[in-house]
Amino acid sequence: MKVGIVQFPGTNCEYDTQYAFEKLGAQTSILWHEDAAVAEDLDLIVIAGGFSYGDYLRSGAIASKSPIMKAVKAHAEAGKKVLGICNGFQVLTETHMLPGALKRNEHLHFISKHHNLKVASNANNFLEKFDNSDVVNIPIAHHDGNFFIDADGLQELYDNDQVLLHYCDAQGNISNPNGSVDSIAGICNKEKNVFGLMPHPERAMEEVLGSADGIKMLEGLM
Repeated sequence: MKVGIVQFPGTNCEYDTQYAFEKLGAQTSILWHEDAAVAEDLDLIVIAGGFSYGDYLRSGAIASKSPIMKAVKAHAEAGKKVLGICNGFQVLTETHMLPGALKRNEHLHFISKHHNLKVASNANNFLEKFDNSDVVNIPIAHHDGNFFIDADGLQELYDNDQVLLHYCDAQGNISNPNGSVDSIAGICNKEKNVFGLMPHPERAMEEVLGSADGIKMLEGLM
């Protein structure tokens, strides 16, 4: 399994992500944002979390225009997998590889804590190792994590089984930390090979850090 991890100016989770995938046995490489092409033998491209270009304009907006994103789009169009975590999710919505948008948290505060998520659909590689309605504990750390989509778009997400995760409490009841529509924490594209979520599974790889629930998530992509 070969994994490429995109690095923009301001990315700060690329090495955590690299550690996580190498822990699972993957071969990894860091991909610079100015590269116009990526290796054809990459199985997965990850757009890691952080604050690309300082979150100027909108989070992920400038990064979405970087040369490497054309290569990422081509990778996805070839049926290969792409994962966007936090800022990476924002970049994927800005490139329209995923629908919707990420806006400022409802209460306008940066949030950094562990938070529970409920699995909405396991009919995809990313969450196939879980059962529907499983609850996992994954850290969140964002200022612009409030997922928005209009009513028609939301219905389309559900019609196509694209909603992956909901924010919840430890019992699986809705607990929405940022105002996201329908408490959505993660989605995928219609083809189910492009995934985006605001929480950080790469920070939940060891129990000593508070949770190892991220392991099963990332294993699904291996």
